[in-house]
Amino acid sequence: MKKLLILTLGMMGLSASAQDVMTPELLWKLGRVTPLGISKDGKNIVYKVSTPSVEENKSNSKFYTVPVNGGAATEVQDTKDLVKDKNLSADGKHKLLHKEVKTEKVLGKDLYPELKKADAQVYDGLDYRHWDTWNDGTHNHVFFSENNDKAIPVDIMKGEAFDTPQKPHGGDEDYIWSPDGKSIIYVCKKKSGTAYAISTNTDLYEYNLETKTTKNLTETNLGYDTHPSFSPTGNLTWLQMKRDGYEADKNDIIVRFKGMDINLTAGWDGTVDNFKWSEDGKKVYFIAAVDGTKQLFEVNFPGLTRIAITVRQITNGDFDVTEIVGFTEGKVIVARNDMNHASEIYSYDFKKKAWKQITNVNSEIYSKLALSKTERRYVTTTDGKKMLVWVILPPNFDKTKKYPTLLYCQGGPQSALTQYYSFRWNFQTMAAQGYIVVAPNRRGMPGHGVKWNEDISKDWGGQVMDDYLSAIDDVAKESYVDKTRLGAVGASYGGYSVFYLAGIHQNRFKTFISHCGVFNLQSMYGTTEEVFFNNFDHGGAYWEKDNADAQKAYSQFNPINMVNNWNTPILIIQGGKDYRVPIGQGQEAFQAAQLKGIKSRFLLFPEENHWVLKPQNAQVWQREFFKWLKETL
Repeated sequence: MKKLLILTLGMMGLSASAQDVMTPELLWKLGRVTPLGISKDGKNIVYKVSTPSVEENKSNSKFYTVPVNGGAATEVQDTKDLVKDKNLSADGKHKLLHKEVKTEKVLGKDLYPELKKADAQVYDGLDYRHWDTWNDGTHNHVFFSENNDKAIPVDIMKGEAFDTPQKPHGGDEDYIWSPDGKSIIYVCKKKSGTAYAISTNTDLYEYNLETKTTKNLTETNLGYDTHPSFSPTGNLTWLQMKRDGYEADKNDIIVRFKGMDINLTAGWDGTVDNFKWSEDGKKVYFIAAVDGTKQLFEVNFPGLTRIAITVRQITNGDFDVTEIVGFTEGKVIVARNDMNHASEIYSYDFKKKAWKQITNVNSEIYSKLALSKTERRYVTTTDGKKMLVWVILPPNFDKTKKYPTLLYCQGGPQSALTQYYSFRWNFQTMAAQGYIVVAPNRRGMPGHGVKWNEDISKDWGGQVMDDYLSAIDDVAKESYVDKTRLGAVGASYGGYSVFYLAGIHQNRFKTFISHCGVFNLQSMYGTTEEVFFNNFDHGGAYWEKDNADAQKAYSQFNPINMVNNWNTPILIIQGGKDYRVPIGQGQEAFQAAQLKGIKSRFLLFPEENHWVLKPQNAQVWQREFFKWLKETL
């Protein structure tokens, strides 16, 4: 009897352990790993761990080193002498930095100094606000100075009303030293006002320290030129998109060699995320989306020889390689994650084709959890294509039971839907609350060829909507899916998708959640900040009556025109400082739902932008998200 009691208690312990799953609260206790580089002596990896504190409503960071071959991590207080400082010239005599400079008078008190309490703003062109900030007349500029504390920095963009780093998300990757330390290469879009808002034409500029002159190095290319870098043999390299106004164009690796620009990825059917040269300068390693994941690739650099340029995929598996840190002893150090694990640092042995996890910031937490299972599913679309659909099953999944199921609609619209680990749209957390998640790699996503990626442009409400419905209809055939409890959720273009599906779903779905979604394409065109995006994706302005693409977008593909079909509960989430998809989009949708008598809720974050970044707001988001699903699904 005693043995039986012990056995029973042991089984109860195992059962309880198996019930530990990811929760919204636990999600925001995970450490977020950022690699900083390999130490100068090549022995250690230096990295940062940021851990959110919900109580303090902020994140706290610590810095560590860990041996390149793995081992115990050591906390360090200062990292500046551990890794090479890219902002120091090769001879160590000069350093680079950036800071904001007042270049324009747009504030009332600047224009009229005697009216010091005025809070007016005056603009003569667009670009008066961007992402979550109004233009106050200041711009980011690059400076250099002698490498000592008393040196006075020199503004290499003096008097220019342009930004380097690029706003809103650029950093010191937007400027570098030339190998000889005699010039500075920087990324800039030298356009102002309305011209800035309708263009993606950034260029690489070279500032010469001796002559104090600036030269445009990529003037002939009309799209994005970004991520400048030099090969070990001194060849300028960067990422390039060809078309002005198309932010999701094919991104290629360009090498300037003996006066010629060589496109290393022109013949490869994909788009590059980021890259790093091999230490011998013979290969470029890069990361790109492929078949629902992000993997490491290599391409050889033949110079001007007759040797063929060949792109080769190096890694493979259901995970994402997200960053190349560096190389050591026949291995590459990278950041890697998957739908069940936040980013950690790994090494990959090129010869053995073997992985080794180097950091274990969150391993103890994950070891105590029952994890969700992710499955690949290939669905035939209405036009006969094969579409990858990720299906995420709840922990301790039992196929004899029925589960409520969520169709996840990805944003972008041309963002890859891979094995990423989001701290808001977290599939592991959704599945852990008992939901099956269906995440289709619908039209418009990289990783399935350039054409598939581009097919969504000027067709927001077309084939892609059929792709969504094909995915959910196919998975709903399974006996473990409760067909009476289907929901659709998404943000940005995914939020648009939810609004659009609400008008065409024919009672498939029982509930909807739209975060910062586009609801009215006309008012969106009149209030969003990056006008180039709407011009390309919708074909132009709504007043262009002879523009067939634009007229189709603003009529047939406009969710507001199908509100008469709305009949399903909807939660609408909006950031008050979202200037990409401005607040009016959420307000219009909520007002329509309320006036039609549809159960609806408006969740507003007045100080958040397109994202939700503050820890306590993030918890409110998670709780309201699952509260709504519990109420309506």
